[in-house]
Amino acid sequence: MTPEVEHTDVGAYALGLLEESDRRAFSAHLAGCPSCTAELAELSGMASLLAGVDPVEDERDDGHLGEAPRAEVIDLLRRKKDADRRARKGAFVIGAAAAVALVAGGIGVGAAVFGDGGTAPIAIHSTRSPAEDAYRQGTPIAGTGLPGISGGVVLEKKGWGTHAALELKGVKGPLECELVAVSKTGERRTVTGWAVPEKGYGVPGSPRALYVHGGTALSTGDIDHFEVSTTSGKTLLTVKI
Repeated sequence: MTPEVEHTDVGAYALGLLEESDRRAFSAHLAGCPSCTAELAELSGMASLLAGVDPVEDERDDGHLGEAPRAEVIDLLRRKKDADRRARKGAFVIGAAAAVALVAGGIGVGAAVFGDGGTAPIAIHSTRSPAEDAYRQGTPIAGTGLPGISGGVVLEKKGWGTHAALELKGVKGPLECELVAVSKTGERRTVTGWAVPEKGYGVPGSPRALYVHGGTALSTGDIDHFEVSTTSGKTLLTVKI
């Protein structure tokens, strides 16, 4: 038995299509070939595939199929096995992509803001939120806040307007706030809104800053300043552009 026959006749062996001498040789080969043994296990129960294959009568009297049907059956088995392998590979790729999306944590929200053909997208890291990434990787413009309150804004020019990321520290809740872009003509556009819990952000006992981001149709050149305001109308931070 040649090396090629040893590794390619698993299907024929499983269906009893090998000559007796080849069958014995292949049985001996299985004892030392884990890959063929595994492949043989995969082909268990494959007889159902032959339901639509009509045997062709030949002059042999050993009850086996002739050479032409044997080739057709083995080809069918190999094609099915290849298809199964491709399907398993595809499932792995999809699973890996899903795992990356889960690890990214909220990347879908950022994608709607970043990927639009504007300026180069800001890289996203799985260890931080998209808003914090956008702020940390940009050039912050510091704002002026009420006593104890500080923060800044990072801007990104987009084809549809302006993407803004905010850092805010020194606020306690409960509060409801919003980031507003104010144009040079006085037009006000809400960029995003959020709630501040009682423990607050960037304060003793809760030192982590708040990071949020959003977009406005106003172009960067048309914006005069940003305001962080409460829903009651109190301005906490002003960022002049």
